[in-house]
Amino acid sequence: MYRWLLCFRYLRTRYIALASIISVTLGVATLIVVNSVMAGFSAEMHDRLHGLASDILIECHLSGGMPDPEHHLREIEAVCGDKIAGSSVSVHVPSMLGIEFNGQQIARHVNLVGIDSETYDNVSQFGQFLMHPENKERVSFDLREDGFAPDRDGFPASGWSYRRARANYERALEVERARVETLNAKRLAEFDRQKRIQNGEPAETPKATPDATNTASSGPTISPFFSPEMMEGTDGDAPKEFDPAVDQYPGIILGISTCTTKQRDAENVVRDYYYAKPGDDVRMMFPNASDNAKVINQKFTVVDLYESGMSEYDSTFAFVRLDQLQDFRGMIDPQTGIRSVTTIQLKLIEGADLNEVRDELRRRFPAEIYAYNIQTWKDMQGPLLSAVQLETTILNILLFLIIAVAGFGILATFFMIVVEKTRDIGTLKALGASGRGVMSIFLSYGLLLGIVGSGAGLIGGLLFVQNINKIARVIEMITGQEVFDPTVYYFTEIPTIIHPFTLVWVMAGAVTIAAMASVLPALRAARMHPVRALRFE
Repeated sequence: MYRWLLCFRYLRTRYIALASIISVTLGVATLIVVNSVMAGFSAEMHDRLHGLASDILIECHLSGGMPDPEHHLREIEAVCGDKIAGSSVSVHVPSMLGIEFNGQQIARHVNLVGIDSETYDNVSQFGQFLMHPENKERVSFDLREDGFAPDRDGFPASGWSYRRARANYERALEVERARVETLNAKRLAEFDRQKRIQNGEPAETPKATPDATNTASSGPTISPFFSPEMMEGTDGDAPKEFDPAVDQYPGIILGISTCTTKQRDAENVVRDYYYAKPGDDVRMMFPNASDNAKVINQKFTVVDLYESGMSEYDSTFAFVRLDQLQDFRGMIDPQTGIRSVTTIQLKLIEGADLNEVRDELRRRFPAEIYAYNIQTWKDMQGPLLSAVQLETTILNILLFLIIAVAGFGILATFFMIVVEKTRDIGTLKALGASGRGVMSIFLSYGLLLGIVGSGAGLIGGLLFVQNINKIARVIEMITGQEVFDPTVYYFTEIPTIIHPFTLVWVMAGAVTIAAMASVLPALRAARMHPVRALRFE
């Protein structure tokens, strides 16, 4: 009992012990905060990456794609059995996106993906990343009337209402331009007539006889709203006039970063600036699927925007209907009518081993025979996930050095106490205290320092994590700078997750370091000779 009484007495009366406790407290609190934030980032990233990609991805590297995907799906089901919860096929092709903005052309490299809207949501969370609420429930490549991004401030007018208004404005502008040109032509003709009269020439110039050859070669007048895409399926007949107020091109869903940019305005507020929005027309250029590759130049109407929060996807992906992209690229066997795809995506049941299924499919479709790349979603994002894991490990090692520094402080403190209390130690031994009993005093003292310090650090760290977003706003108010720049990071609040196991090992590590730091001073105190200790000056 006397050992614990002495420990508490030393703990209450020594300010240097308080410094050691504060060091342990700061180290433990910092480790808890950093691990919670890193766990939150990691979980957020895993959820988004897994929501974007299916569990298993089978990619075909053949130029014409993977023939007869239905046969492949039957083979996959025979291999995987009841481990498959859903499947979908798609076509991926590198493309060039062209956006007309203020009379200029913006070009972006994108990955054009043809998807089956009926099955694609079975293997990914594609729908939840779209702007229109109805598209979140059921994806459609037909332009919606309006109602895009109801919970997003500053989202511009979009949909059919915007498209009609723009078409009518452009039509009125065209009519006004034609009226001005006609008026200018009349004024020029009147000026020319007056000039001829002043020069004594005939007021009217003889009209030239129309050249039949030139008339025949000039062809019919093309509507100002004519598009080459309108010739498809007409068998060479005159195309109907395309009216953008009532007609749309094939629908396309653009990644939001392909057609927007984030910048700060004059008031230092981050805003989205849109180059294209639902209701606008864009142009896509991509190769066909034949061996003699040619560029397909096709117009699309933007029907929605896709925002996953991962810039790698939002800035490089665009989605269209699978059957339309197959038609444009010529991925249909003219004899059998079987369509080809480039990718098969699989969703597995809960608890299925991804690596085991991947290995089974690789044995069924060996690389030496099939030009297929079979990966899990973790394989695809391996470098990114490994980098986050490595960063977390290094941070933990560096932050544990803070507690190690506190441990050396405890070591130095205990050596000073042993020297200062040499005569007291001699008195205790002279009264019958054993070396083990004296040693236990200092070990208990170190253990008590570790428990108090780690306990205070635990409370402080949990409170900091709970109020981390409020603290971030306070720091922003004081410094005038944002802790996390929204033009770089795709979240509005700092994500945090507290794992109980993390709390346990952080506290256990801190207590262990504090206890180990007291071992050498305790051994020195235990080995003191009572007579020499009493005679110590």
